[in-house]
Amino acid sequence: MQFCHVTLTVKDLDISLQFYQSIVKLNINKRLSVGAGIEIALLGDVAEIELISGSMGIYRDGESKGNGISIGFLTESLEDTIALLREKGYETDGVIISPNPSVSFVLAKDPDGYTIQFMERT
Repeated sequence: MQFCHVTLTVKDLDISLQFYQSIVKLNINKRLSVGAGIEIALLGDVAEIELISGSMGIYRDGESKGNGISIGFLTESLEDTIALLREKGYETDGVIISPNPSVSFVLAKDPDGYTIQFMERT
């Protein structure tokens, strides 16, 4: 597997982008709206920081709904990864999510409850 990205759920995407561009000096690779008020921006080089804002994030109704951090890894096979997670007793519902035709992912929890996203690019 290959480390892919860290996801941070943010209150205001524009304010967060200002910080990561002007202070950390990261360039925006992609910015997109995925519907329902959700915006995503990907910044960085080999490994990326993914910033997500909107109703999908932890900030809903003005309140924090969790820690808002996840780590993404590229995998060769989501099915094999799901099987391995289940075999080793890690939490996953095994639902494969395909937000667009070029990527699919499944979510799991690490031993400390952090969300881990396993991605397969097609």
